[in-house]
Amino acid sequence: EKQKVKRMYGVLERQFRRYYEEAQRRSGNTGTNLLMLLESRLDNVVYRLGFAASRSQARQLVRHGLFTLNGQKVNIPSLQIKIGDEVVVREKSRKVPVLAAVQEATRTQVPGWLEMDAPNFKGVVKALPQREDISDAITEQLIVELYSK
Repeated sequence: EKQKVKRMYGVLERQFRRYYEEAQRRSGNTGTNLLMLLESRLDNVVYRLGFAASRSQARQLVRHGLFTLNGQKVNIPSLQIKIGDEVVVREKSRKVPVLAAVQEATRTQVPGWLEMDAPNFKGVVKALPQREDISDAITEQLIVELYSK
């Protein structure tokens, strides 16, 4: 299960362990906290907003500096998003063929914790993701049991 989640979010072992330790420090269910931390990464938010066809493509687009976060250019895919953050495609980057193709397709439904303004290439984080918002078939309890040994 851990391997599946690591591949899904494109995270390496050391970074995944740090996410687990942070999830354990927070109050509440460790497994749910872990998934919330992974879901609130910038590259995942870009993917969930529909700016990219996959998480790996979203990661690459962020690394190339195509987005701004609250008006600042960002190129760190693992940045943690907070409530009220605004993710916008930079003016220069709006004509990138990959973004244009994905925007026209708008194949995904934007989750309830995000708000999309497609004509302005903008997305706003309304709330932090909850376990119900993560539709992927993940048994986070197995990950917690593995690390608690």
